Amino acid sequence: MGSTVTTAQTVGKTWDGGNEPLGASYGKLMMWFFIVSDALTFSGFLAAYGFSRFKFIETWPLADEVFTHFPFMHGITAPMYYVALMTFILIFSSVTMVLAVDAGHQMKQGKVAFYMFLTIIGGMIFVGSQAWEWKNFIKGEYGAIETKGGSILQFVDAKGERIALEKFAVTLPEDREQLTPGKGRWFMSGDPVTNYSVAEVQAGFKARPDLLIRTEVINGSGTIVTAEGLNEDARLNSSKHKFILSRAESEKRLAQATQVVEGANLQHNEYGSKLFADFFFFITGFHGFHVFSGVIINIIIFINILLGTYQKRGSYEMVEKVGLYWHFVDLVWVFVFTFFYLV
Repeated sequence: MGSTVTTAQTVGKTWDGGNEPLGASYGKLMMWFFIVSDALTFSGFLAAYGFSRFKFIETWPLADEVFTHFPFMHGITAPMYYVALMTFILIFSSVTMVLAVDAGHQMKQGKVAFYMFLTIIGGMIFVGSQAWEWKNFIKGEYGAIETKGGSILQFVDAKGERIALEKFAVTLPEDREQLTPGKGRWFMSGDPVTNYSVAEVQAGFKARPDLLIRTEVINGSGTIVTAEGLNEDARLNSSKHKFILSRAESEKRLAQATQVVEGANLQHNEYGSKLFADFFFFITGFHGFHVFSGVIINIIIFINILLGTYQKRGSYEMVEKVGLYWHFVDLVWVFVFTFFYLV
């Protein structure tokens, strides 16, 4: 049995790619490897979101009812407008990054710096907008009631318009305090104290005979029906309305209330299924971390551009490599935007 001797000459005949296979430098190849691995990670997250949504499609929140805020327009319903603006800003920052890379190929330091500056501003606006969106999502707008079975009950008027708890809840002479480790055993914990108690909401609802309860279950017709009217056709209808109960059924369901829910967190969600909030915080937060990291890296590259580092090297390849990352972050947001806000 003979042995094979490998020499430098043999290797050269087998692969003559040098140190830049496919014409790409080591740095670019490593960036592509990172992008591919990160794309698989986001794909797994979005696939899990899709499966969960399909499983709980009957009670999944409607994006048009959740993301309705717009800065400096309090009280005005603007569904998806601000999210669309955020998306436009991020995509436009990808355009400025392309222009920065092109200017780098032409060795025009001033233009590279200018377009990188615009890219950084776009990234900062997006991260700030996402933080503002999180704040509104966590704070909530209307409030809801959670029942013993974990169902979410929302309040509407005779026209089907949402009514905030503050519009009808009464104030009762009762003491409520937050349970903390100092006021209980070490293993005890309590939900944050809400603005209203269950009793105050029940009393206010009783005093307003014009109010009804809307469940988290999707109703195809959008008409006022009782829970007994739920049928398979309505479940599968995609016109996206929520079941509104009759007055008698509303009082019956409200009697099963266990706690008031205001906004969304990892335990409760006034908009519907808490899984929606879990996925929203995790996926958009993970993407937001990528954008924030990209902004930091872009700032470092921008400083080096001003110092003339790449001009002295005779190459702006570093700008091109960070540009690949920035385009990837933008592309991922297109999928996140589609899954969470459009579908």
